[in-house]
Amino acid sequence: MAPSLASSLERLAQRLQELDMALSDPVVAADNRRFRDLSREHAEVSSVCDLARRHTQRQQDLDTAREMLADAGDDAEMRAMAQDEITQAEADLDQLVAQLQTALLPKDPDDARNAFIEIRAGTGGDESALFAADLARMYTRYAERQGWRSEIMSASESDLGGYKEVVLRFEGDGVYGQMKFESGGHRVQRVPATETQGRIHTSACTVAVMPEPDEAAAITLNPADLRIDTFRASGAGGQHINKTDSAVRVVHLPTGLVAECQDGRSQHSNKAKALQVLQARLQEKERSERAAKEAALRKGLIGSGDRSDRIRTYNFPQGRLTDHRINLTIYKLLAVMEGELDDVIAALLSAQAAEQLAELEAATGV
Repeated sequence: MAPSLASSLERLAQRLQELDMALSDPVVAADNRRFRDLSREHAEVSSVCDLARRHTQRQQDLDTAREMLADAGDDAEMRAMAQDEITQAEADLDQLVAQLQTALLPKDPDDARNAFIEIRAGTGGDESALFAADLARMYTRYAERQGWRSEIMSASESDLGGYKEVVLRFEGDGVYGQMKFESGGHRVQRVPATETQGRIHTSACTVAVMPEPDEAAAITLNPADLRIDTFRASGAGGQHINKTDSAVRVVHLPTGLVAECQDGRSQHSNKAKALQVLQARLQEKERSERAAKEAALRKGLIGSGDRSDRIRTYNFPQGRLTDHRINLTIYKLLAVMEGELDDVIAALLSAQAAEQLAELEAATGV
């Protein structure tokens, strides 16, 4: 194990002791937010320390097997047994070092946050709007599988039951960290329900994934920069939704960014949610501008997450999903559309970790 890796693990072991003490402090336990943040950090540090303990144990196993081999003399059976253990232990140690390196890579501080997912229909008319609804359903099903809470913040429905635009909110552990690579252009190839000749059409949607702003670090909105409109909500929602002007639209005048919410029954609640979405969009605008500057110097494997990036193709006739950023192709499209995104997201996270490791090695000359 490299000295730098060993040093990092020593610091984490000390940090774990500090976290154990902090979490047993009644003052910390009484502060829900601080207790939640420290508990999350404790879980992350504990998982790395567990890997480190497994590495230490396997290193001891390797040393013992080498001693056994040295003492085996002419005993062929003992020599073979020792050699098998040496081979297995060395392979396990290589794997554990790789896992530790990945676990210690710098993390995006937003990864643990809840997230807003905005889906907009693009080229393809009604078929694009139907595909936007399919994507919304896919992400909602995935959220259910992860045990996350989901809600529709706003929606503009199309004539055939799709979405011209829909904004979802997902709440749970590590939502943004798992969903952030969904940002970009999504293309679908299939025979639309409205197609009478059986021809395959190509349509597209754009997806933007935005971390929910931290209340303490949220952008302060100047009331003079906002125009707030109320209107009567449309779409499903029972009798109430069509009787009152409870839906709220907020326009940020300096940038022209717009956010609206019609999901709640009260105008006050919808206004608060719309302001949340607007703050997320403003932060995402700043992040995108920073990413564009960085991309001018270095183009990452995963891409910038810009809407113009075509990241994925869903080919229904072939049952194929292709993620163009990492050259991933899988042939279980129907399962993916039912929310089985685990393989796709795991591959993207693995690609990001490999990219970060390569950059770190280049920077340190390892």
